[in-house]
Amino acid sequence: MRAKKLLITGGCGFIGSNFIHHVLHKYSGIEHTSCCPEHNKYSDSDIELDIEIMNVDCLTYAGNQDNLFGIDDVKNYHFSKTNITNMDEMKIVFSEFQPDIIVHFAAESHVDRSIESGAEFVNSNVLGTQVLLDLSREFEIELFVHVSTDEVYGSMEKQDAIESDRLSPSSPYSASKASSDLLALAHHRTYGTPVIVTRCSNNFGPRQHVEKLIPKMISLARSNQKLPIYGSGKQIRNWIHVKDHCEAISMLIFEGQVGEIYNIGSETEISNISLVEYILHSLEKPIELISYVEDRLGHDFRYGLDASKMRKFGWSPKITLEEGLLLLLNS
Repeated sequence: MRAKKLLITGGCGFIGSNFIHHVLHKYSGIEHTSCCPEHNKYSDSDIELDIEIMNVDCLTYAGNQDNLFGIDDVKNYHFSKTNITNMDEMKIVFSEFQPDIIVHFAAESHVDRSIESGAEFVNSNVLGTQVLLDLSREFEIELFVHVSTDEVYGSMEKQDAIESDRLSPSSPYSASKASSDLLALAHHRTYGTPVIVTRCSNNFGPRQHVEKLIPKMISLARSNQKLPIYGSGKQIRNWIHVKDHCEAISMLIFEGQVGEIYNIGSETEISNISLVEYILHSLEKPIELISYVEDRLGHDFRYGLDASKMRKFGWSPKITLEEGLLLLLNS
């Protein structure tokens, strides 16, 4: 029986690269250290995979091939520098690789950038998803996993969002992701495309771009620079370690039900200011490094997910916020 073929978009980015490492580890038995990419070693003689991976990434500022250090030597791993919005080039990738499963991470994801200019987000997140869906239908893929965000639900003041809640995105970024969610689900209902949609809370962990909150605050604190905090800093976020997110997606590939939406989140909620204070305390830096700045436009107060549907598979987050932060701070 031939290897199952996974086409992973955005595999050089934060979550995508962690997912590729996760899959190689899970299906090869090769140990690797997620916080230390330079220690990840894979060799053809050691690995007998029953999967084959095609990583499609156009290598924007957020994509870095160094995130996949050591993987180029794996014979069942392939890379294509291709923009998912380019139908002609993507059709060549599909035709040559003949994927069975699509795991779609590729997206513009930084809210601040979307507020400055939303066009790029619509192009990548909406049009790019449409291209992938059309090709998935044409090539009759087995499964399309569309990776999305809790931000599509908008601000949840007290309750946690369930999968059937209405979408109420507040930023151009979250609106583009909500649009791509609806496109994916509409493709399933109209054409029978085997789609699963996942919506995850804030990720953190190794290989995250420094523009994101946790790595940004750690970097600034280490260099004794001011740490800018939007508004009061009391906004609440739900955090999950990227390895737990990857495990959930891996589980859904084999156990998820086509046409369904799955929330992926933890029970760890913390305000932005409390998180930053914790980082400063851990690094033994003065609290005076915090600098309050004008609040972000359309800043949602709280995100919260009810992940009970996902937990029915026996999945639950294994890495706490404190444990994950300690790994980052010591790396």
